This record gives sequence, structure tokens and C-alpha cells, in this order.
Amino acid sequence: MTGRRPLIGVSTYLEAGARWGVWELEAALLPAGYPRLVQRAGGLAVMLPPDAPEHAAAAVARLDGVVIAGGPDVDPARYGAPRDARTGPPAVERDAWELALIGAALGAGVPLLGICRGMQLLNVALGGTLVQHLEGHAEVVGMFGGHPVAPVPGTRYASLVPEETVVPTYHHQSVDRLGEGLVVSARAADGTVEAVELPSAAGWTLGVQWHPEMGDDLRVMRGLVRAAGGS
Repeated sequence: MTGRRPLIGVSTYLEAGARWGVWELEAALLPAGYPRLVQRAGGLAVMLPPDAPEHAAAAVARLDGVVIAGGPDVDPARYGAPRDARTGPPAVERDAWELALIGAALGAGVPLLGICRGMQLLNVALGGTLVQHLEGHAEVVGMFGGHPVAPVPGTRYASLVPEETVVPTYHHQSVDRLGEGLVVSARAADGTVEAVELPSAAGWTLGVQWHPEMGDDLRVMRGLVRAAGGS
């Protein structure tokens, strides 16, 4: 073992009116579960707040791996669809920045993991579309649920997590038409796409619909860290 800890960048978001101590200011936020998951899996975590899209390539060039974190709904305009009334408000700057990060990572062959919104945005970046609302998909606001996810045999995800597992989840949208080159690597019992990936020849690229940072299973993040040069 070399002891090398790859540098993993995690996208963040800007929040107006964040409060801590005596302060109420705009802040770049990232739930602590994300950096902790990177650290527990053997990486060094750095935050990537929204920036001008033209700076994405320079940021990615300094990283060993990229994580696109969960968050608000992707703007339907990004995949040419009218807005459903149940779709959340657009996060224009975040969409632009994270799409640029995805493009830069794919172009440079830097290992990439998309989590929840990150998986959906990966699909959109490659020309795919989203289901804007899953009928009958009820979740308690502000609380994570859980359901089983089954790997598709022969995929990268299945090599990391070969058995069906119960995963932490919080979402009301899902992948509809797959983006170019992507394959499904896990599904829920109702057929909902739960993981997508690019074939190994295209580099290490994986997206999962659930939130591994809210659980104890490190295998997905360890896969990214190893692909990024970790031991």
C-alpha cells in the first residue's frame, strides 16, 4: 500500500441566508456526509462551489476524482422538456457549473461519481431525459427513506456491490431515456433505474440514484477512490 490519498472534488451549492453563530450570510454548503464518505473511503475531500463553467476544466485538471452531489431538480429546459408543476425551481448556476464539471471529467478521463441529482445530471449531460415525477412515490419531507436495489450482472456496479442491498434514498425524479453510451447497472423492484455507468473502456464513470453518504456502505465510494489512484 502506498498510503496515497487521492484528491476528490465534491460539488456544492450556494444557499442564501445560511445561519451559524451570530451570522446569516450566503454560504457554499455541502452536507457533511459527503466529505466524510470520501475520507472514510480513503480520499481527501475538497469542495467545489459554483464557478464560471469555463473554469471547470482547470478545476478538474487538479483533481484525481469528481463527485457530483445531490440537490435540487435539474432544469427541464436542459433536456428539452416543459416544466411539470411538481418540478422544483431551477438552479441555473449550479446546473451550468456541474454540467461543465461532468464534461471536463469525461473529457479528461477523470473518475466521476454522480449521486442522486448527480446521476440525473450525468444522464442529461449525455443527451438523456428524466421522469419529472414518480407517481405514487411518497417520501417524508426532510427524511431519507430506504428500499432495495438490485445490481445488473456484469456491470461495474455489480463488481462493487454484487448483492441486492437496501439503500438510503430521497428523490421524486428518475432517469427516463438513457444518455448516449450509458448502461443501466442497478434497478429498484419497480424497475426504476437506480444506477448507470459508462462501459469500462470510457473510463470510470458511475451514477447512483440513492445517497451513499447517508449510510455505512463504502463500496461505491471506495471504487471511485481506487479508480482515482488510491490504495
